[in-house]
Amino acid sequence: MGFEPNICAQAVSAKASATTDIAIDFAAIKQRQQATWASGDYAIVGTTLQIVGEMLAEAADVRAGERVLDVAAGNGNASLAAARRFASVTSTDYVPHLLEKGAARAKAEGLDIRFQVEDAEALPFADGSFDVALSTFGAMFTPDHTRPAREMLRVVRSGGRIGLANWTPDGFIGQLFRLIGAYVPPPAGMKSPVLWGTEPHIVELFGAQAADIRTERKFYNFRYRSAAHWIDVFRNYYGPMHKACAALEASQQANLFEDIATLLGGLNVGGPNSLVVPSEYLEVVIAKQ
Repeated sequence: MGFEPNICAQAVSAKASATTDIAIDFAAIKQRQQATWASGDYAIVGTTLQIVGEMLAEAADVRAGERVLDVAAGNGNASLAAARRFASVTSTDYVPHLLEKGAARAKAEGLDIRFQVEDAEALPFADGSFDVALSTFGAMFTPDHTRPAREMLRVVRSGGRIGLANWTPDGFIGQLFRLIGAYVPPPAGMKSPVLWGTEPHIVELFGAQAADIRTERKFYNFRYRSAAHWIDVFRNYYGPMHKACAALEASQQANLFEDIATLLGGLNVGGPNSLVVPSEYLEVVIAKQ
């Protein structure tokens, strides 16, 4: 799906552009988020999402010899995908442990990737340092949405591309976040990360410097043995759910798990003996002016 940024910028939804009078302490929120993503072991979940990185690298037309930056890389799915295409890759995240997992994967495959602990909201690279910036389910979780967008636009050269994969509000992960938020509310005034999965919000963030914005709604299939298996993996390894569970009493945890099992059961297309849950995400490729 293609967009003319100047036209779409006029159609940004009130939900996406709404502001609040509540003062938000972004530094404190970021500190808590960093601790959240460092908890559990996101790499256990992250490696199952590798196909999204591969598809994004194709959509962004990553080519051999190009300079590619992976922003909020986690354990390096997009980094590995770009390196497999013989690009020169720099993989960044603010959780050192996740980068270590990415480095181990790269070493096992013989891929040459540079790993750096960096904040997506304050990238230490010169203007126009990269041909392509990628982020799979990463930049969308920053507390101040405008800053990582601005940074990616800054470090990508004129004519370069930005490729993003972001969960949508109405997909499975969007529904999951709303469900968890009913038990453990997010900080007051914070914009939801799944706004990054809406076209108007992408245009609001990137449209002023975009020559073209193309989006496509795609599905990633979560494949697990059962709803109980999915819950067990995510409660132990997925940072946001791991932290949410730690904040709840046993009875509240049980209620949350029951609600999640119901959600999973309603979306399961895998039949009675397995769990296959399609989760919608927005694939975005932005051509910078």
